[in-house]
Amino acid sequence: MDDIKFLADVHLAKVAKYLRLLGFDTLYFANIEDNKIIEIAKKENRVVLTKDKILCKRLKDSCYLVKEKKPISQIKEIAKKFDLKKRAKPFSRCIKDNEILVKIEKEKIINRLPPKVKKFYNEFKICPKCNRIYWLGSHYEKMKRFIEDILDY
Repeated sequence: MDDIKFLADVHLAKVAKYLRLLGFDTLYFANIEDNKIIEIAKKENRVVLTKDKILCKRLKDSCYLVKEKKPISQIKEIAKKFDLKKRAKPFSRCIKDNEILVKIEKEKIINRLPPKVKKFYNEFKICPKCNRIYWLGSHYEKMKRFIEDILDY
């Protein structure tokens, strides 16, 4: 279960984003039918995360019924349940579209960077799908503490 993959249902958008931040392959669709969720989960060997008891009963072992109500508590619950601490690879996926980020040379994206970022940062990653650029900027320490808090169980 080292390469655990998730599919978060419509009620867990923030959880999907947090799981991607932690480096886990997590699908999320704002609008999807239960039958399609089941089809994708079975085809791609994904664990469905849901608040829907009926959906979970239909999926049996490949589903986890999230009990907590707030997104931070939900992600902590999931991290503990699936022991994600050892397998997390923070900052390795695009939080928007789930793609694995790729290193890119500063020179190739310099025209897209804000002035202060050009001046102070030299290491960048890019999403091959949406072209969003990532760097370990001023928000990095705050996000790192957030991740440590999630995985502190």
